[in-house]
Amino acid sequence: MSESPAGIDPRGPRFAAAITTVLLAVATYLALVGTSPRVSEPVSFGWFAYQPLTGAAFHPGLAPWRHLADPAFILLVVIAALFLWAVVSPRTAPWGVVFRHLVRPHLAPPAELEDPRPPRFAQGVGLCVTGAGLILHAAGVPWALVIAAAAALIAAFLNAAFGFCLGCQIYLLLQRARLIGRSRAV
Repeated sequence: MSESPAGIDPRGPRFAAAITTVLLAVATYLALVGTSPRVSEPVSFGWFAYQPLTGAAFHPGLAPWRHLADPAFILLVVIAALFLWAVVSPRTAPWGVVFRHLVRPHLAPPAELEDPRPPRFAQGVGLCVTGAGLILHAAGVPWALVIAAAAALIAAFLNAAFGFCLGCQIYLLLQRARLIGRSRAV
């Protein structure tokens, strides 16, 4: 994921997406079985029944705010921070550094380089999705954390497994509509 004027190694963003997929899978699992008090009653949607686990691991004085100490919430905060880091400073983002120093030296040079703007935009989309889930969860919206983590998980998995970057596709659509990327014709 090292940026240069010519482009970046396209395997870098896929490597980052693979790690992000694992983190988001854990966050989604924790959100589904977590200790958040916002969804404490069993919920049934026909064939799907959700029975959240409830625990008394939190201090009773923190009851109104204990959903902010939910492990899924904390992990999603970390993931959102990593998305932010990749948007603000892609050269120093942890997964890019790991790829450049530990993985790329063992690989053949890439056949072609990729424009760094679409993957960076995709990181911003991931930040928006996870950030919205965090804000809505903090506001008490019951399924916000699960939905945001699962949506980001699907996008990261598609990139890691198949090289299909949803955020990159959104970037290209917005670029074709001349909303971003290219200078607009006068």
